[in-house]
Amino acid sequence: MKSFVLLVGLLAVVSAEWIEIDWSKVRPIEEFDHYWARLPAELQIYRNLKPSARITNGFEATPGQFPYQIALLSNFGAGTGLCGGSVLTNNFILTAAHCVVSGATTLANGGTAIMGAHNRNVNEATQQRIAFSTGGIIRHPQYSPTNIRNDIAVVRLNSAITYTARIQPARLPARSDSRQFGGFTGTVSGFGRTSDASTATSAVAQNVCLDGANGRSSCNGDSGGPLTVQDGGQSLQIGIVSFGSAAGCSIGMPSVYARVSHFLGWIEANSNFVARP
Repeated sequence: MKSFVLLVGLLAVVSAEWIEIDWSKVRPIEEFDHYWARLPAELQIYRNLKPSARITNGFEATPGQFPYQIALLSNFGAGTGLCGGSVLTNNFILTAAHCVVSGATTLANGGTAIMGAHNRNVNEATQQRIAFSTGGIIRHPQYSPTNIRNDIAVVRLNSAITYTARIQPARLPARSDSRQFGGFTGTVSGFGRTSDASTATSAVAQNVCLDGANGRSSCNGDSGGPLTVQDGGQSLQIGIVSFGSAAGCSIGMPSVYARVSHFLGWIEANSNFVARP
């Protein structure tokens, strides 16, 4: 059985100017046209499902349980999209390309990264909200929305994150780590929905698949967030939420994640992250 987790909140504090968020205007990225445009016509019916709000069949996280988790708000012409992400370094975050790219090439018009949050509806003192610009978005050059390959991006923030007990960088695999992680129990955290709606496509070698037993899965709003396993008593991020079944999040189908170890070289080349040997 795979373990899924829910974070019900988000948002940020810090020393700099506080960024106010009008949550009534924020929608999961899966509700945007560019997310669904990559699906064949026969699957477009699923875009009209109206689920409620978090990881399916998960449970509420304890405050600070996932200090690497962020909420990513990207500004598109059609509105603000909600995704997940993880802290990579004090000024870079890791997410899915489809969270910050409309179609194959059009970048979001900046946005806000939110760290250290538990309840997104409360201005918690633990939160840090830091803006990013279009120029800070670096998508994988071979990202393809058609078959959802290379669904990964890094985002440079406009100012540095301050690490705290509630905000810490994710631990990524070492360069020498060749494990496939079959048989591990994975944990997905995020601020997304608790029931149906996502997308479908076949798995590829650069991805990780997670068993959807008992209807547990990432869902709308969780895109770009971290998939972790326990490794030596520590959380290790091995995937980035990419896609699931277009027929729904809780139907028991596997969900798919960009494999972090496959992209370590690209991550290092496009951020100030340095992988362990």
